[in-house]
Amino acid sequence: MSGRHTILVADDDKAVRTVVDQALSREGYVVRSASNAATLWGWIADGVGDLVITDVVMPDENGLDMLPRIKQARPTLPIIVMSAHSTLLTAVKATERGAYEYLPKPFDLNELVSIVKRALSPEVDAQPVSPEAGFEIDEQLPFIGRSPVMQDIYRIIARLTSTDLTALIIGESGTGKEVVARALHMYSKRSDNGFVAVNMAAIPRELVESELFGHEKGAFTGANIRHSGRFEQAEGGTLFLDEIGDMPLEAQTRLLRVLQQGEFTPVGGRTSRRADVRIIAATHRDLRQLVNQGLFREDLFYRINVVPIRIPPLRDRSEDVPALVQHFLAAVAAEGLPAKTVDGAAMARLVSHPWPGNVRELENLVRRLAVLYSDDVIGVEVIDGELTDPAAARGVADGEGLGATVERQLRQYFSAHKDSLPTSGLYGRVLREVERPLIALTLSATRGNQLKAARVLGLNRNTLRKKLRELDIPVGRGAGPW
Repeated sequence: MSGRHTILVADDDKAVRTVVDQALSREGYVVRSASNAATLWGWIADGVGDLVITDVVMPDENGLDMLPRIKQARPTLPIIVMSAHSTLLTAVKATERGAYEYLPKPFDLNELVSIVKRALSPEVDAQPVSPEAGFEIDEQLPFIGRSPVMQDIYRIIARLTSTDLTALIIGESGTGKEVVARALHMYSKRSDNGFVAVNMAAIPRELVESELFGHEKGAFTGANIRHSGRFEQAEGGTLFLDEIGDMPLEAQTRLLRVLQQGEFTPVGGRTSRRADVRIIAATHRDLRQLVNQGLFREDLFYRINVVPIRIPPLRDRSEDVPALVQHFLAAVAAEGLPAKTVDGAAMARLVSHPWPGNVRELENLVRRLAVLYSDDVIGVEVIDGELTDPAAARGVADGEGLGATVERQLRQYFSAHKDSLPTSGLYGRVLREVERPLIALTLSATRGNQLKAARVLGLNRNTLRKKLRELDIPVGRGAGPW
């Protein structure tokens, strides 16, 4: 039961106010809606309302800028921030300034109702945020994407900004695990101190303990001077242990002691040293499977798996590809390389590609395009040439049928992902990856004439329109006579 709580809703979009009002009213709440920040502030100043739901962008004031004033006037008033401009920066600012929750638009109304109920439950103690608790936020990290899975990651990072909890970042190679780790450090209270990254897979097994914990002079043959390890270098900051699944068992035992007791001993040393370091680990491997195989300590797994953060492969957030491409194109242009753009059909081809190398593969491709191709506008022929598997190209040239080509590509996919198949949706994804480039390339071949493209495809013109919207296929100025 709501207990007839009053909810204050502020958003300049009447449609949003209406659906939120209806959803909350059905749950028995009293809803007051406003289209601007001034009206909302007037209610808050008068002591009206038990919870606030506010948009960020409003005609008279930014909703985020209001948060400190609201928290100062009414410290325990829960605030839910919603925004269509959904970035990591927005999520962090909302959380840092005292928001109870941050919701990217579009959001699920059932999720909103659930958050409201949780915020108003008697067990929740809304803690005031001190104005002095703020920090300067500099969003220089390539966190690009408004897909739902990326929004979840933004919210997790935002919630961890005020904690020292150990995090385990899980994801395929090239997904950006170190970028997430750097963001956790940048937006933490340790940001003024060092971020030290070490790749466990790149260190010889016999040198791992010395690399991490340091060694004293004379500790072993060749140790002619004292060496400070990564823990000492990261004092007061963050130590990022990438590919922790490759850490030898002996080093795992010593790392466990650091996590349990907060101290370590250099190799050859007799005195323990305190370790004021936050640990963030990452892996592309299944640590639970390694535990079952006796290759990873179970107690260490539970120590580092306090907050698991799963980074999705790029193929699971293909809607973010255009924004990533634009970001990387701007980055290479800023470095002095030739400025390029990608036309609609080429972008559709990039979106439909499965990207086995993930974001790193996409970035490398964009850099290659900037260096190797003289045209200012990159077309689909160039992208096809860069992305086509040479074996697939030979198969088509030899007269291999489309069905056989698709079958071979699917065999490669299942072979590469036999241990990481999606839990659902593979059928729809495969159809989308075939359908999208088919329509985009047909449009390109008909020079953007949608009426002609519909005839070539054998589709009704309205069906083609629907497909263009559903598959988010860009349509150039040369569109047909509609």
